[in-house]
Order: sequence, then C-alpha cells, then structure tokens
Amino acid sequence: MPTFHRPVLKNEILTLLDPKPGGVYLDATLGGGGLAAEIIERSGPDGLLLGIDRDPDAVEYAGSRLARYGARVRIVKADFRNLESILRSQGITELDGAVFDLGVSSHQLDDSRRGFSFSRDEVLSMKMDPAEDTPDAAHIVNTYPEERLAELIRTYGEERYARRIARAIVERRKIAPITRTSELADVIVSAVAAYRDQPIHPGTRTWQALRIAVNRELEAIQIGLPAAIEALKKGARICVVSFHSLEDAIVKSTFRRLSGVCRCGKLPKCECGARRLVRIVTRKPIVPSEEEIRISRRSRSAKLRCAERV
Repeated sequence: MPTFHRPVLKNEILTLLDPKPGGVYLDATLGGGGLAAEIIERSGPDGLLLGIDRDPDAVEYAGSRLARYGARVRIVKADFRNLESILRSQGITELDGAVFDLGVSSHQLDDSRRGFSFSRDEVLSMKMDPAEDTPDAAHIVNTYPEERLAELIRTYGEERYARRIARAIVERRKIAPITRTSELADVIVSAVAAYRDQPIHPGTRTWQALRIAVNRELEAIQIGLPAAIEALKKGARICVVSFHSLEDAIVKSTFRRLSGVCRCGKLPKCECGARRLVRIVTRKPIVPSEEEIRISRRSRSAKLRCAERV
C-alpha cells in the first residue's frame, strides 16, 4: 500500500479545531486521509467531512480508507484553489472548521514515480495531478531562458547559487534534453557542490522551486485560504501547516490582513484588502516537539497557524 504523509502536529490541530458532532469540516489537502479520519470520528455520529486532493493516488487511497463512514465523507479530486466552486457544487454554504496541510506527501516523495525526489532515477515531472494539461518540470528545465530559470530557482527555492545552477542547466540541455531526475541532479551537483557548505543535497532547493512552479502552489494558497475563511461560521477555526518560509509568509500575511491589520495606512478606505474576518489564535506558530521530529524528520520545518472567524 502507498505510504502517505503522516499528519504533522495532529494532536495540536485537533485541539485547536475541536471537531463537534454534526459539524461540517474541510480537509483541503486530504492525502492518505489520516487527519480526516480523526476529524470524522470526533464529529460523529452525524458530522460531515469534505476532503479535497489533486493527486489521484491520494483520492483513491483515502476513498478506500474512509469508505466505512459512508455519506459522512465526500471526496473531490481537485485543486483547493477552486474551493469556492467546489463548496457550491457540494451544496455547502458554511464550515465548522478547515485544515490545510501544505507541501508534498511521503507518497509523492517516496513512491509516486513522478520525480518529486532526486534520490531515484525517475521521469522529471513533479505534477501532483499527472492529468493536468500544464507544463511539467522537464518543460521548465528545457525551455525557460537562463534568466527566467535563475529567477524561478532563486525566488521559489531561496537558492543562493540560482544563477550558477541555471547556467549549468542551459549548457547541459544544449547537448540533449534533461528528462530524468538523475540527469538534473548530476547537473546541479557538478555546478554547485564545491561551493555549498550545507548538509542538504545541492539539488534540494531547486527541486522545491520546480515543484512549486509546476503546481502553482503559492498561487493556490493565496486563492484557497481566503475562500475557506469566507466559508467559516462565526467561531469556526482554520488550521494551516506549512513547511517552508514562502508558504508560511502567505499564511501569516493572509491571517493578518483578514484580522483587520492594514498595511497601507489608508483606513477606512484600505487598499491592501484588510478586513476584520478573523482573530489570530496562534500569535506565534506552533512547531513540532523533539519527539515528533525524532519520529518523522520531515516534520522538523513544520509550522502550524490557526485563526478563528469572528
């Protein structure tokens, strides 16, 4: 069976969310359904959970895992950027709580065969939904001009050697297209390994940048998060787990803006979109304990933020 993302900070999320019997809850990043199962159990006997995921493997696996709950679980294969239309199609007008667990799952890293990891020789795709008619990582690597490629790696990967890596990619693809993860990893290692003094693989940040670009992840957060907040009932909470600084920055700024914090200084005619929709529950993000990090090294960068609809 596939190995899906083990819910990070699960107990903390459930404490903040506090599912109630009869409530309607959203898991916008369903994955293997581990967190969804806990929510549906605690909202029994008549609570409803809407699970969304764009990965067909996740939809199939979670559907099987949660089948015993029958009509109390609805699963939609979709991108949560389309949350507003998804809720409308499901006849859901209000939510009693919502969860977003951002990033990639263990399945995508370990067993998706789509190139999410540089540790194996796989096709260079990185699409969360292979059926989407959008450019994959190989397209970006082989067609973007050097300047655009460097900017992408620098911005989304926060990679200090972005220009050096982009130049190496462009030189390599003149010989032949880069279509495999092993080929791209070799190019990056040869370009920057001698300059790096960090313990992580030289390709880590470039892989992050390509994955974010391919799946338009940051754009999805900017669209999906406010849509979920708009759908919350008064007193309902939204919990978001992020795994890198770009995700966390969007979550933090969205919560601040929708808590009424105006950045443009032009209240009451605010131009930055500040509205008093939520109060921020977690003034500082909650991070995993040493024990949780010991169990799952991938949890070490996780940050949990929570806001409540007012």
